[in-house]
Amino acid sequence: MAAPAHHPQTAAERLIGRTIAATWLLWLVGGLYIAGPVIGWLLAALVFVELYLGRKSLATIPALVWICFAAMAAMLVILWAGHSNFSLGTAQTIKSSIGWAKGWALIALFPLAGAVLDIRLPVIARAVCQLGMWTLVILPLFLVAPFVGLPEMLWVSPLRVVGGPGPEYFATILYTIEPGAGTPRWQFFAPWSPAAGMVAVIYIFIAAQEQNLSWRLVGFAGFLAIALLSQSRLALVAIAIVAPIAWAAARVDRGWLWWLGAAGVLLVGLFGLELAAGIEQLASDFSSARADSSRVRAALGRIALERWENEAFWFGHGIVENGPHLVEYMPIGSHHSWYGLLFVKGILGAIALAVPLFLTLGRLAWTARAGAIQRTGFALVLVLVLYSFGENLEILAYLFWPALILIGKALAATPAGGMPVTQ
Repeated sequence: MAAPAHHPQTAAERLIGRTIAATWLLWLVGGLYIAGPVIGWLLAALVFVELYLGRKSLATIPALVWICFAAMAAMLVILWAGHSNFSLGTAQTIKSSIGWAKGWALIALFPLAGAVLDIRLPVIARAVCQLGMWTLVILPLFLVAPFVGLPEMLWVSPLRVVGGPGPEYFATILYTIEPGAGTPRWQFFAPWSPAAGMVAVIYIFIAAQEQNLSWRLVGFAGFLAIALLSQSRLALVAIAIVAPIAWAAARVDRGWLWWLGAAGVLLVGLFGLELAAGIEQLASDFSSARADSSRVRAALGRIALERWENEAFWFGHGIVENGPHLVEYMPIGSHHSWYGLLFVKGILGAIALAVPLFLTLGRLAWTARAGAIQRTGFALVLVLVLYSFGENLEILAYLFWPALILIGKALAATPAGGMPVTQ
């Protein structure tokens, strides 16, 4: 892949750029779930080399990356405590610890790589746009598949033997049929459709930083297609919410924006009741658009909260458990990072995610007007916060890891005094 800049790419940039651009090939062989953790630990090794050789120092690592590292390490200790409390055995503890290395650990490793290694935003943006191009190339195959008799699933990769949450992470699936409606729905290279919508939203914000207009439009088109065809309600809401907030955060020091905000507050005051009714109707329409899904999500959350509070308040149950027939035997706490954390890792696990996530959100909101990387980092962490209420973040880290790299880079790019120095 040719670099969008004239400078030669570093080893880290080549590894990252080629992996992103090869996403569809990795999906074809069922290798995406393996590639994410491998890239994360390889980049961690490169960080160690840079520190060991003295080319980088520990002082280059932002405090928030250290906090994230401590929080994700705490996740492992909490996991061990939960396993001990429920006597889950050594074999299960080892298996879960490996799962931690492929999930929660990545949420610390990738920001570390972004903060320490020389990884340029334009390189990642170009790789993402190239992935968008390949998405447009193969999109017709996905669209015609359900109408010409192609099977929903082509195969499950033998790479599944390395272990994972389920076969869907290693499956090559062209489409699924929506229960009840009987209409096709696409999940592309994600394990399920809403996850595809999440990755599409993240990649749209990264593609927005591509400097070449043609590549940028190609990236937008490819990932907007994924967002729409995944039929994910949250993906469309995320784009509608995050884009204007990120735009405003980058211009919060402009006087005219405050006047615009004052006018908005006045309108809210004048038409508050009508706006409240409209928002309530939108929320109702949002839930009823896929009523069965909303019902199952709500039931999974209630079960997770009840069992967490009554059975495992501090350290959780240690492992994921499937729910009853009421929730179609889906894992308790799934579709929600906070419910899932409370059930599996208790209140301490929820705190271990909340502290670095919301501190990072606040930090990047404060510095979003400093430059492109800070604005992008803020938009991406805002997407993760929003999706923490609709997905389990750690189980999808192997897909959205480019966002974690840019968040780490944004934290490292923040001026030491906390105030932006450039526009």
